[in-house]
Amino acid sequence: MTPSPSMKALLAGAAALVVLAGAGGYGLARLTAKPAMSRPSADDRKVLYWYDPMVPAQHFDKPGKSPFMDMQLVPKYAGEAETGGSAAGVRIDPSVAQNLGFRLATVEEGALSSGLTATGIVDFNQRDVAVVQARSGGFVQRVYGRAPGDVIAAGAPLADLLVPEWGGAQAEYLAVRRTGDAALTAAARQRLRLLGMPDGVVAGLDRDGRPRTTITVTAPLGGVISKLDVRAGMTVALGQTLAEINGLSKVWVTAAVPEAQAGQLRPGQGVGVTLAASPGETLRGTVQAVLPQAQGDSRTLQARIELANRDGRLKPGMFATIAFDAAARTALLVPSEAVIRTGTRNVVMLAADGGRFKAVEVRTGREAGGRTEILAGLSSGQRVIASGQFLIDSEASLAGLQVQPLPAAGLSTSPSDMTMAKPMVPAKPALAETTGRVEQVTQDSVTLSHGPVPAIGWPAMTMTFRADPMLLKGLKVGDQVRFAFDPPPADPTVRRIAKIGGGA
Repeated sequence: MTPSPSMKALLAGAAALVVLAGAGGYGLARLTAKPAMSRPSADDRKVLYWYDPMVPAQHFDKPGKSPFMDMQLVPKYAGEAETGGSAAGVRIDPSVAQNLGFRLATVEEGALSSGLTATGIVDFNQRDVAVVQARSGGFVQRVYGRAPGDVIAAGAPLADLLVPEWGGAQAEYLAVRRTGDAALTAAARQRLRLLGMPDGVVAGLDRDGRPRTTITVTAPLGGVISKLDVRAGMTVALGQTLAEINGLSKVWVTAAVPEAQAGQLRPGQGVGVTLAASPGETLRGTVQAVLPQAQGDSRTLQARIELANRDGRLKPGMFATIAFDAAARTALLVPSEAVIRTGTRNVVMLAADGGRFKAVEVRTGREAGGRTEILAGLSSGQRVIASGQFLIDSEASLAGLQVQPLPAAGLSTSPSDMTMAKPMVPAKPALAETTGRVEQVTQDSVTLSHGPVPAIGWPAMTMTFRADPMLLKGLKVGDQVRFAFDPPPADPTVRRIAKIGGGA
């Protein structure tokens, strides 16, 4: 029987699919296999367990669909992980490392600047404020069209005041002066000053002998009128505030610095200030003071910076970026992207001989310019992965390799010393402690409304903790207690609890 043309086309398509599938399987095997190792076929190897690559720590005893992701579980075969413990590390074939784009960086000593920058707001200089008050009671005869927010020069008129009581006092002074008695004349002149009469008015009275009962109130300094309480026809009393003026020759910039970085601040420290209104221009100033109270809502400290405002461009309310000066110091540095921050510790993937990599715990310091200071765990000249380290970290987790902990105090961190040192068990995290109120007690748990726990960054909240039933004896709803518990990532379990105010 001769196949029809349609049957021939169908057979040709099936053959093409078989060829493509075989080529695809061969390419995938070439990508994932490790050429340096010879392995038995998948049928001959023993399956240790099945796992989800997205949740590698969870093991399953049979194949199937992952309960976490929409994918099939992957088998883990015996012999896939190279033995040798945490010291041996995990091996990645060089060709695979190149395909995945791993990038190595050298641990080296270098200068690390402070890198401390903060945002701030331009504000009035509260040391440059003038309050204008009435020296004597009287009436407002004239105002000069001023309003709050106006910028005025020193000596600019604000209002004319009529002071009736000055008329009689000046007439008495002129009569005494005509007697020629110097002592009486001096006493009368002093009385005029005590009535609030400026020296200029007294001098004019001496010059022409004509009484003056009207005075022009002027601005004692140049700046912006922040308050104006004078209107034509109003009556003013002795000492009444007529206006307040903020000077603009110097302004303050109040910078909000995170509490964790406030230790780098000091009075007299130089700063560079960049304004959004003047991009590309940096103004120089100094830190006048570090205010003694932290802002509770943002957990920041405020640094007060004084800037000269010669051309009047700095307007209160402007946004500014502040870079704080600090002497650069030598430190052991790695690229910041090389550090894996887990929340409880910091880890880097250290390159060893033979294409091996191992996870090493490090203690970090300051960070600036994309580089992080290493205080312990590495030494100069070592190589760490700066790109793609999360893939190797996942492979190390699948292989069951442990993170090399930090060396004990006083132990050298050189490669040879770390090789000779015995594996150390990481110290158990300290308990977190706070106070709270008992909301519910069960056989093996307690619900507490507790305050903030700054040591682990927890805010105030209500949550349920596991606890030994022996610890919960005698507790009841409403009790105020102090308690300590295991911090994350461990389950929140109460280890100590006692009533406040004499409770057990």
